[in-house]
Amino acid sequence: MGFGRIDVHHHFTTDFYAEAVAEAGGDPSGFKGVPDWSLELDKDFNDKNEISTSILSLTAPGACIVKSREGRAKLARRCNEYLAKLRDDAPQRYGFFATLPCMTDADDFLSEVAYALDTLKADGLTLFTRYGSGHQYLGHPEFTKIWDELDRRKAVIFIHPTHPVDTVLVNPMMTQPVVQYPFETTITAVDMLVNKVPQNHPNCKIILSHAGGTLPFLFTRPASAFEPGSEEHQAFVDAVRNFYFDTALSGSDTVLRFMQDFAKPGHLLCGSDFPYAGPQHIRHHLPNLAKFKFEREELREEIYYKNALELFPRLAKYYTKN
Repeated sequence: MGFGRIDVHHHFTTDFYAEAVAEAGGDPSGFKGVPDWSLELDKDFNDKNEISTSILSLTAPGACIVKSREGRAKLARRCNEYLAKLRDDAPQRYGFFATLPCMTDADDFLSEVAYALDTLKADGLTLFTRYGSGHQYLGHPEFTKIWDELDRRKAVIFIHPTHPVDTVLVNPMMTQPVVQYPFETTITAVDMLVNKVPQNHPNCKIILSHAGGTLPFLFTRPASAFEPGSEEHQAFVDAVRNFYFDTALSGSDTVLRFMQDFAKPGHLLCGSDFPYAGPQHIRHHLPNLAKFKFEREELREEIYYKNALELFPRLAKYYTKN
């Protein structure tokens, strides 16, 4: 394989996950079932889209779909051992963000973090924007102990949106991922920022899905709580730009034009959102990365794979010219 793309927003499904979703009464985000996925389908998609490496993750609601605490822990472990085998069989083509129990199951969560990173050598961790039956977004004080441990481990963290507490659809065509997911990403990011989660845990490398939702466009609103030019204001702005942003379903000219100036150098990453985003959606975004006229042509390769290599150094040997 040549120097293709490293896709950091790339999902997988399995029969046992589909069964868990069905047993729970369906996906609360509004998806009708779980999309078809297999290693063969995945490799075909990757080859057609010049994706050399996929960092696989289980999308929301993930293990949290299971009602029992024990069941959530078992599903997370089963997913991670499945992913580790895929990675071991094809370490250049696949990596994975570990599936975790709910953050509200703190002991189980931290136990799986340790197993995934220490034993399975996961490339990072998947967190969702909200946990529990209430509004416990990622800045919630209950999660401080967990963030302390993730910071100690210098973890790469992939934050994927999940459904809000209210799952009533405004319109049957508007499942949660269509519009609500980007706002959930924004809410959890701002919740983290105002509670100084990234500021107090600088070793965590945090990736926000879908170009950060609406955060890049709205962050000046919460930032305006601080006096312009003050240290507090600048610290807030710096913390916003310290996030990493993937380009999943965010490859339009409008978004790329904005993000090339907004994102901190090295912080834009390639993403597809396969297979939950079907070909009809992906074709509006992923191919445009090859066509868009960046102000710096070098940025294209940086988004494709170079920026990701800083987060996943084990892949560097596959992206080095002989």
